[in-house]
Amino acid sequence: MMIQPGRVYSCTFSSWKENLSMLLDRAGLPDHLDRRPVLLKPNLVEAIEPPVTTPVELVAALIDYLRSRTTNQILIGEGCGALAYATGHAFDCLGYTRLAAEKQVDLIDLNHEPCRRLRRPDCSRWPELYLPGIALDCFLISLPVLKAHTLAGVTLGLKNMMGLVPPSHYRQGNSWKKSAFHHGIQEAIADLNRYRSPDFTILDASVGMAEAHLWGPPCDPPVGKLLAGYDPVAVDACGTGLLGRSWQRIGHIRQLDRELGRADPLEIVLVNDPGAPGKS
Repeated sequence: MMIQPGRVYSCTFSSWKENLSMLLDRAGLPDHLDRRPVLLKPNLVEAIEPPVTTPVELVAALIDYLRSRTTNQILIGEGCGALAYATGHAFDCLGYTRLAAEKQVDLIDLNHEPCRRLRRPDCSRWPELYLPGIALDCFLISLPVLKAHTLAGVTLGLKNMMGLVPPSHYRQGNSWKKSAFHHGIQEAIADLNRYRSPDFTILDASVGMAEAHLWGPPCDPPVGKLLAGYDPVAVDACGTGLLGRSWQRIGHIRQLDRELGRADPLEIVLVNDPGAPGKS
């Protein structure tokens, strides 16, 4: 199946298991997996319950889906940004440690994985970048939550890649573990994705955070959507619209438009029931 720039798969949310199966079958995800392990990258920036973080129920349903259709090894990896505790604490508090034991999958703290030094002279913010080798060697599925962000505008699939970067290189002083990314944040996110962007994105827009990524009101009413796609720019552009914002005003999406994907025009494939062929 050919990957189409600008294409986003969308369904109305009712249940993780039913909606994910419907959405991912329509996207043909199993056909795009090779023999590499599949790395599931939730957003667990802090040990705070959803909708701030990726629901463990989404990841459980995704593991069941993948196991029913592939034989690929499945891993869960995250590198949280909290100052006061390690990623393992977020795994414990948010149900991921229990999930990993039940499903017999490995949990990986990406903050402490062996890294590779990468170089790209075309990247002005990060001409050199350190990333964990495991994230480069797996099929990477980004599992962000629909959230606004006070600095970046939004935090969706592209910004979720910040969980990959090691604090040993990107923590400044006693600040947040990825604090170097707060300087020139739009360029920093764009360059990071030039090195490693998601192979596939599943955006949890079942609720949404309307004003910020760690605090403030959830979307009211809840957005009630799940989005998915191979084009990370398209998924983020579509998600930005669900928050009532313009992707043209989000620097990292604007910079990567027509480079890593297409933000406009979008092709939204509606997946509302097993027979829904509609597009809009």
